[in-house]
Amino acid sequence: MIRRATGPDETSDVVIVGGGAAGLSLADRLTRTTSRTVTVVEPPDGPARPPERTWCYWDRATGDLEEVISASWPRLRVHGADAREVTVDPEPLRYHMLRSAQFERWVHSRLARSSAARVLRATAGTVRDVADGAEVRCSTADGRELTLRARHVFDSRPLPALPPARTLLLQHFRGWYLRTAVDRFDPTVAELMDFRVPQPRHGLAFGYVLPLAPDRALIEYTEFSRTPLTTSAYEAALGHYSRDILRLGTFSVEAAEQGAIPMTDARFPRRIGPAVFRIGTAGGATRPATGYTFAAVQRQSRAIAAALRDGGAVVPPPHGRRALAMDAVLLRALDTGRIDGPAFFTDLFRRTPPERLLRFLDGATTLWEEWGIGLRTPVGPMLRTAVEIPFLPRRTRRADGTRPRYRESPR
Repeated sequence: MIRRATGPDETSDVVIVGGGAAGLSLADRLTRTTSRTVTVVEPPDGPARPPERTWCYWDRATGDLEEVISASWPRLRVHGADAREVTVDPEPLRYHMLRSAQFERWVHSRLARSSAARVLRATAGTVRDVADGAEVRCSTADGRELTLRARHVFDSRPLPALPPARTLLLQHFRGWYLRTAVDRFDPTVAELMDFRVPQPRHGLAFGYVLPLAPDRALIEYTEFSRTPLTTSAYEAALGHYSRDILRLGTFSVEAAEQGAIPMTDARFPRRIGPAVFRIGTAGGATRPATGYTFAAVQRQSRAIAAALRDGGAVVPPPHGRRALAMDAVLLRALDTGRIDGPAFFTDLFRRTPPERLLRFLDGATTLWEEWGIGLRTPVGPMLRTAVEIPFLPRRTRRADGTRPRYRESPR
C-alpha cells in the first residue's frame, strides 16, 4: 500500500531511499525473508519520478520474477562489422527482459500484503547517522516535513557526481518500441550487438534488437564513448539502422526510451556511515565493462537480507576484484583505441563457449576459465594496458561537462 506521510517522526527497522530496481528488490527480499519493518521512500508523481525503463539479465530460470518477465530468448546473436553473424545457445541460461512499471506494480502489491512494509511518497533529502541508527529528512508534495528514523538506511539514489576514476565512458542509447507492417523478427533470438552500424571516431557503436513478436521489437542504437548524442542524432542513427541495415520496411514507433550508463573503474563506497549504505548503481552494482545491473542488484539484495536476518548489516561488493580489474583494463584499452571494440566483442562470442562467456560477464567464472578467455583477446594491447593501469591517477571527470544522466538499470 502506498501511504502519504502522516506525522512529524516515524520509525522502522530499515528505510530504503528510492523505489527503483535496487530499492524495491531489497524491500521485497527483506519483507519475505526477515521480520524487519521496512519503509520505502519514493518521489511523488511528477518530474522527479524516472520514466519507464527496460531491464535485462540472463539466468537459468526466472524464479520469483516469472510474473513480470515480459519476454525471454533462448538464443543470442552478434553481427560483426564484416556482416558475419554468430548465433549461440547459452543453455541452460536464457536472456530475460522486464519493464520497470510492471515490476514496480508487482513489488508494490507484494509489499501491500505485508504488515511490516510501507511505501511513502515523499522527496528524500539529507540522510545522516544518529545515535542507534540513521535518519532521513523528507518533504511531501504538499510541503510537509517528515523525519524517518531507522536502524539501517539503504540509499539507491543516483550520485550527484561520480567518484574519481582512471577511465570514464558512457554507454548511451536511444531505443524504439516499434511495430512492422509485416513479420520481420524471430522471437527466439535476441541481437545483443550488431556492429554493422557506422562506427564513431572514438569508442564503438552497435544496434540492439529484442523481438517481442514477429512484428514487434525493441530496437536500440548504443554507443560506448565519452559523450552522449543529441536526441536528433540518436533518431537519425535509429532510422538508418532500422531502414537501411535491418530493412524493416514500413513500421510505426509506439514508444521510445533514452539514457546513459556510466562505465567506469571508479570505486563506489557502499558504506557511508555506521548505519547508512548505498545500493544499486550508486553502490557499484553496474558492471563497468557491460552496463548490466539488474542481476547484480538481485544478488546484492539476497546478501543484505541474509545479513540482516542473521543480526548483521553489510552490503557486499556487487562484483569480485578480478572482474573489476579486468573491466578496468578493458575500459582503458577501449578508451585509448588500443583494441578494436567491434572485433573484440565479436571474437569473444565466436571463440568462447556461450554459457561460459555469459558467466564470465556475470563474474561467475573460475580463474582458469578467465585465463582461457583472456588468451582469446588481443594479448599484447591488453597486457600493455594492464601494466599501465596501476600508475594512472584517478580524476574526477564528467563526460560531457555536466552531470551524466543515467538510468538505474540497463540491460
